[in-house]
Amino acid sequence: MMLTKLNTQLSKDCCQAIAVQRWYTSSRYIVRIKQTKDMYSCGQFSKVKLCNFFNIFSSFRSFSSSFQRNTIELDLTSLRYPELKRGNFATLSTDDVSIFESMLSPSQVLKERDELDGYNIDWLRTCKGASSLVLKPKTTLDVSNIVKYCSKRHLAVVPQGGNTGLVGGSVPVFDEIVICTALMNSILTLDKHSGVLTCQAGCILEALDDYLAEYDLMMPLDLGAKASCHIGGNVSTSAGGLRLLRYGSLHGSILGLEAVLANGEIVNCMSAMRKDNTGYDLKQLFIGAEGTLGIVTQVAVLCPRRPQAVHVAFLACRSFGEVLKVLHQAKGMLGEILSAFEVMDQAAMNVVTKNLHLKNPLGDSNYYLIVETSGSNAEHDGAKLDKFLQDLMDKGMVHNGTVAQDINQRKEIWALRERVAEGMLHEGFNYKYDVSLPTQNFYDLVADMQKHLGQDLPCVGYGHVGDGNLHLNIASPQYDKRVLDRIEPYIYEWVANHGGSISAEHGLGLKKRNYIHYSKTPSAVKLMKQMKQLMDPKGILNPYKVLPD
Repeated sequence: MMLTKLNTQLSKDCCQAIAVQRWYTSSRYIVRIKQTKDMYSCGQFSKVKLCNFFNIFSSFRSFSSSFQRNTIELDLTSLRYPELKRGNFATLSTDDVSIFESMLSPSQVLKERDELDGYNIDWLRTCKGASSLVLKPKTTLDVSNIVKYCSKRHLAVVPQGGNTGLVGGSVPVFDEIVICTALMNSILTLDKHSGVLTCQAGCILEALDDYLAEYDLMMPLDLGAKASCHIGGNVSTSAGGLRLLRYGSLHGSILGLEAVLANGEIVNCMSAMRKDNTGYDLKQLFIGAEGTLGIVTQVAVLCPRRPQAVHVAFLACRSFGEVLKVLHQAKGMLGEILSAFEVMDQAAMNVVTKNLHLKNPLGDSNYYLIVETSGSNAEHDGAKLDKFLQDLMDKGMVHNGTVAQDINQRKEIWALRERVAEGMLHEGFNYKYDVSLPTQNFYDLVADMQKHLGQDLPCVGYGHVGDGNLHLNIASPQYDKRVLDRIEPYIYEWVANHGGSISAEHGLGLKKRNYIHYSKTPSAVKLMKQMKQLMDPKGILNPYKVLPD
């Protein structure tokens, strides 16, 4: 087997189009345009990028219109889950709307139906709320005033960032007021020496990374939804992403944060110190709490140096046993420069090549690997990677492979992995699972689920095998409760029996909350409920999410 060079390149416009299409496959494409204008006005977006954005927009107009029409036809979540009962909350009145309009400018209060659909519907088009009001604060004080009033009136709210969540956690279930952080998009400070960035919660992840690039820094996480997701949402869901293997989780990268509690009180934990051992580490309560304990409004992020040399190899393996052997070799031979180790099965590859027309440079294989290295010396890192690849070939661990020769080819390879979720939308209704498992059992779940479900429901497996995080996707032409009942709770029982977690990085949201006991003990769940009662006694913050009935 010879490692080949990629013969195709993505043009600059095509690369931009991929990023923009990811924005437009979100149900809020109109909001994205407004958000982009806001980013430009506050210095997050260069004039050139803004022009390119609008040039490309026209080519996606028809796609976006079709997408929006499809989402409007969704059943309400309250109808799809009839066992859900609306909490004992007040109903929004015209007087309430008038109060909010007095707090904010007219453009920050959305109440027309054609403005609301994108905020009521999740990115996967599996959940649809019935909110009649979206509020778009610009400052922490705005959020505080809104929540303080809602607490007084006993009005339920749902915090929402880029609305890229996959478990129904960022959209209303009934008629909760949406508090959208899209206008809270200011970068506040950057310490170039320590690498600590402070910003508002509504900053888009990719915009932050672009800003940091000017200072040879980078964000410590990278997600497929980076062009849409907000850092506040990343923190609230404890997003993991593609490079957790190298940079760790947000529980370590977030040095401080600010949040608004259920009574409107502002809690300032915005320490920028890497060492702060003074009492309870309160910021950890809000990381991964999905907005149920407080609304994150600002964050302080420890940003690593941007690597000067990045190499990406795309490899093909015949068996998952070979995948594990390659992982073992990568950890040993690449060590400190290994930054990502991703796997896709043939079904995942078929999804992106068939539905998104992406090119697979290796041909058919049972498994595909993306191995990325990041370091400071291209010659040194390249030599290590070459030695690693030669070792794999000599030992027969891979049967085909290629190495990206430039940044465009790296983007082309990464697009194959990052756009699987987007490709799955073309398959129909998605049953999406995000679990963590011991590495040796990583792909066994996909094989067992396929056997359990039969060939009429193909299972698609991919994910961060380097940190044990599997994404298992199943699709049917439309939502089918009978299909769901065949999948759940079987999948959660399987994960629990193998010592895994039912949610690795997506959170629990609405869809998984009643299965929390498969990963947490009764005493742990009891303590979580006590914390919720203490911090949100009226239960107005993102109700029906995270905690079980």
